[in-house]
Amino acid sequence: MLSHLNEHLPSTAPLQPAFDVRGLDVKLRQAISGEVRFDDGSRALYATDASNYRQVPIGVVIPRSVDDVLATVALCREFGVPILSRGGGTSLCGQCCNVAVVIDFSKYLNRIQEIDVAGKTAWVEPGVVLDDLRTAAEQHHLTFAPDPSTHSHNTLGGMIGNNSCGVHSVMGGETSENILALDVLTYDGVRMHFGAHDGEGAGLTAAQQARTAQIHTGLAALVDRYGEEIRRRFPEIPRRVSGYNLPPLLPENGFNIARSLVGSEGTCVVVLRAKARLLDSPQARSLLVLGYPDVYAAADHIDEIMKFAPIGLEGIDQKLIEDMKAVHLHPQEVQLLPNGGGWLLVEFGGATIQESEAKARDAMRALATKRDAPSMKLFDDPEQEHLVWKVREAGLGATAHVPDKPITWEGWEDASVPPAQLGDYLRRFRELLGKYQYEGDLYGHFGQGCVHTRIDFDLTTESGIRKYRQFAHEAAMLVASFGGSISGEHGDGQSKAELLPIMFGSTIMQAFRDFKALWDPHGKMNPGKVIDAFRLSDNLRLGAGYRPIEPKTTFMFPDDTGRFSRALLRCVGVGDCRKHDIGTMCPSYMATREERYSTRGRARLLFEALQGNVLRDQWRDESVKEALDLCLSCKGCKSECPVHVDMATLRAEFLSHYYKGKLRPRQAYAFGYIDRWAKLAAGAPRMVNFLLTREPFAAAAKAFTGVASQRTLPTFAHETFDHAFRRRANGTNGRRVLLWADTFNNYWHPETLAAAVFVLERAGCEVHVPAGHLCCGRPLYEFGMLDTAVRYLENVMHALRADIEAGTPLIVLEPACAAVFRDELLNLMPHNEQANRLAKQTQLLSEFLMHDVPDYSPPHVAHKALLHGHCIHKAVLKMDSEIEVLKRTGMDVNVLDSGCCGMAGSFGFDKSKYEVSMRVGERVLLPAVREAAADTLIVADGYSCREQIAQTTGRRALHLAEVMAQGLGREAPYL
Repeated sequence: MLSHLNEHLPSTAPLQPAFDVRGLDVKLRQAISGEVRFDDGSRALYATDASNYRQVPIGVVIPRSVDDVLATVALCREFGVPILSRGGGTSLCGQCCNVAVVIDFSKYLNRIQEIDVAGKTAWVEPGVVLDDLRTAAEQHHLTFAPDPSTHSHNTLGGMIGNNSCGVHSVMGGETSENILALDVLTYDGVRMHFGAHDGEGAGLTAAQQARTAQIHTGLAALVDRYGEEIRRRFPEIPRRVSGYNLPPLLPENGFNIARSLVGSEGTCVVVLRAKARLLDSPQARSLLVLGYPDVYAAADHIDEIMKFAPIGLEGIDQKLIEDMKAVHLHPQEVQLLPNGGGWLLVEFGGATIQESEAKARDAMRALATKRDAPSMKLFDDPEQEHLVWKVREAGLGATAHVPDKPITWEGWEDASVPPAQLGDYLRRFRELLGKYQYEGDLYGHFGQGCVHTRIDFDLTTESGIRKYRQFAHEAAMLVASFGGSISGEHGDGQSKAELLPIMFGSTIMQAFRDFKALWDPHGKMNPGKVIDAFRLSDNLRLGAGYRPIEPKTTFMFPDDTGRFSRALLRCVGVGDCRKHDIGTMCPSYMATREERYSTRGRARLLFEALQGNVLRDQWRDESVKEALDLCLSCKGCKSECPVHVDMATLRAEFLSHYYKGKLRPRQAYAFGYIDRWAKLAAGAPRMVNFLLTREPFAAAAKAFTGVASQRTLPTFAHETFDHAFRRRANGTNGRRVLLWADTFNNYWHPETLAAAVFVLERAGCEVHVPAGHLCCGRPLYEFGMLDTAVRYLENVMHALRADIEAGTPLIVLEPACAAVFRDELLNLMPHNEQANRLAKQTQLLSEFLMHDVPDYSPPHVAHKALLHGHCIHKAVLKMDSEIEVLKRTGMDVNVLDSGCCGMAGSFGFDKSKYEVSMRVGERVLLPAVREAAADTLIVADGYSCREQIAQTTGRRALHLAEVMAQGLGREAPYL
């Protein structure tokens, strides 16, 4: 069947000629104020998007102004070089990678130029992030309706390129229906305006007027030639993103040129700015979740539910929920769903919560009378609503890397059919998956008939790739038989372009070619995409030739079949690490807006290093090293990335190879072995402190260790905690617990450990402290000193052997240290029974008190508190217990969404990283601390966090142990 799909057919895309790359590079640097990057690292960084495809670009330009864009296009035309416009790089079909000069609009051309509240419009630059526009519009109770799940980091330019949709397209339609005007630039250098005739296009030169007239004439002729076929072949369904958007050119649709360009994926013009339509934003929203026996039954009821006029209608199946449980993704959120095997998430909007809830209850009453009434749950808690929506938005992360299952891939992820036929389509589609022995979870925008899925294609063998091609063609024929669209949201790019003739036929395909030729007669705008495109099996990022190096590693990567290369495949390019105003991931990207400093960027560079064809130095590659240098090892990506890329671990592994056989910088020995230097300093703390605080000794110490001159070197305690603890009178009798005397609290802040002793003893515990000098080795990971880190952990397990075997709880105050025992240890020694026991017995103070002390009642603390979570605490250990114990004290707790403090161990002390450290801290945390009232307690368990706060605000932050001790009526010193 489908025997014509020969894998060895030549590509239909034209071969690229040789370009004078060096000459273009030089002229671009002379001509523009923006950034010009033709180095191998930058080319590798932009070689792929969120798709299965990889094409190494000629170079990258990051323009600061429209003039930079004009100059870039002019020079590319002079050198005959193709152009690719790029926003957030989250495209799933390969439209954002090409052998071209990539113009990245996201870093600088990201402003909202104007919001016309009365007219309900906004002028935006192409790099504007969707959520930035929505936040600004929401101040006027307006919104931009299309909202893909990447709304926190995708750009309007990318949405215009792909004709994006999202949950609330039910309310406002596709992006094409929400773009009123465009300012564009053609490859031949003509700037044009299309849209409302309100004078916005005035002032065009004669050449611009002539080219604009040519476009008008050409498009009118195209409509005359193909109008009837356009009316016949374009399905009239809510989601139709496939092909060029020709229906808006029909006379009955107003001959709307701006709308016809939406969805052209950068193959026709460069978008310079856009006028967006804004809608009234429902000020209140209510979420009703309906449970059905299976996803097919849920889909059968779409038309019935749409009669109640929801503003969003999403569907998810049981397989998605099962996979979410398997990867431990949002377990609490999953429990919120009503009974069923397939669910519809129905959102209603209104001016007030009473209005939106009334609409939901009307629907519930009507549905309850049905013979096949679904289970129902109406949410009245906004936080719970948010959690349920996270279940839907996490679809990609839940299904990409499921334990004991093959990796799933895009490639057939967003087809749409008439909503009334969705149930029948899903049944037929599941049969097709079974025929090819594929698996895929089903979820998506069911209210508009659009279905998302990732499928376990084999993209690394010739037979697997051939099978993938056959499946895609047969799936396209199935969709066409339902009168549907091959793409309902993500566009065509390369993965769908080959399939367009199945949907449109040869006449419309020629109309597409004519449309493209009118705008781009030389074929230089994102060539090989949408029309006359590469085949769906060309340019695969993996492909039959995928042979990454498989190095012997110190980390064992048990969740990734023990392979470093497999761990790198976790990054699927969704780009959540590029969000810039919420969460922890990725602090260095938030501070710089640099792709190379995002988790995705670093993962892509590591991937390229293992390929070894662009980045040939592999473990010694300087572009990879430079990108990793600004990683704060916060581990935010381990929890916030939907596929759990653990960049801190990947970074440590890379650095261990990078420095193999050569000396590290002085900072590595100064800070990596900080426990050893602290032990020495404890012998004469007053003398050491004198040298650290008096000039010229302090300046010399900073210069030698690479510490920023703006930093104050912390001074050592006059007596360490462990020394004071051993000379005290015997403590209380009770349950035996071990208190971990971590390096930072033991040598610098012993009062914190002493407070913990007081709190634990008041809770009925007999506190013991491990004898001898022990360290978990956390600082070693920052410099790739993994062999030493393993020895440290072996020493710990040997010293604690009796207590580990006895099951004695190990209470750790420093979150970064606790994470070593619960995370790094298991990655280094996954099959070591002692390691697994130690990981299970390690608890933070809050965890122990809340979950391991029966009927524990915390003291009453009549204070307001500002709580900042250490980033590793939030990512690896979670903050639930910390928040619970503080709230149970009666405190008024404000939990900051402060991300990383910016200190991150030695990171913030490093003079080369000080500026980034401060940008990270100043994003949320430090201003919040400065603004807090004098009697507000600042609570932060991380030593680094407390140090950053102290050095930049003058406020002293308290560890939870100190807060609890004070609540019990004991002031420092606690011993």
